[in-house]
Amino acid sequence: MANRPLIITDCDEVILHMVSPFRSWLAEVHEVAFAMNGNDFAKSMSRNGEQLGQAEMWHLLGAFFDTEMPRQNPIAGAIESLTALSEHADVVCLTNLEHHRNEARTLQLAQHNLPLRVFTNQGPKGPAIRAILEEYAPSRAVFIDDIAQHHDSAFQITPQIGRLHLCGEPEMAPHITCAFQAGHAHARIDDWAGALPWLKAQLHGDEQ
Repeated sequence: MANRPLIITDCDEVILHMVSPFRSWLAEVHEVAFAMNGNDFAKSMSRNGEQLGQAEMWHLLGAFFDTEMPRQNPIAGAIESLTALSEHADVVCLTNLEHHRNEARTLQLAQHNLPLRVFTNQGPKGPAIRAILEEYAPSRAVFIDDIAQHHDSAFQITPQIGRLHLCGEPEMAPHITCAFQAGHAHARIDDWAGALPWLKAQLHGDEQ
């Protein structure tokens, strides 16, 4: 018999808010202002009117994930939708964090009543998706992410899987490249109320 279907989902801005708590922490602790400027976090972060460099941006991002994960709250409907989908499929999280933060992310999701297996990754996600597919050998699979370049990577390396571009952070969604418009995702849906029926249809093989 074929294995269960599989959902591979990102975390930040898909399951949990990241930009909003990150912005609050930057202002409170580091006197850094954050205003979305395209997809470039470094260009979105400034102190006394001066943009931060890439090195400081990456340092602050790392520090946020080291100590401030409790600030992250769920995207509306994400926990309930993924819990419902777990009745129909295996669900795993593929998140671009350094590997030493895997345990913290796993615990964070479990504390939100979402006990998912977590795969950490750096760079484009296509190779990691391929490795997960090789391990699970699912009957069908769907990838969910908020970043267009990861859908492009998945399209290039694992074109057989469904791909949903979902950004649940309204502050960020208008500023990011759309993977659906680029032809690398099968749909762009930025809320879980709309995403859940689409995903269920994908898992059951229904036509869209």
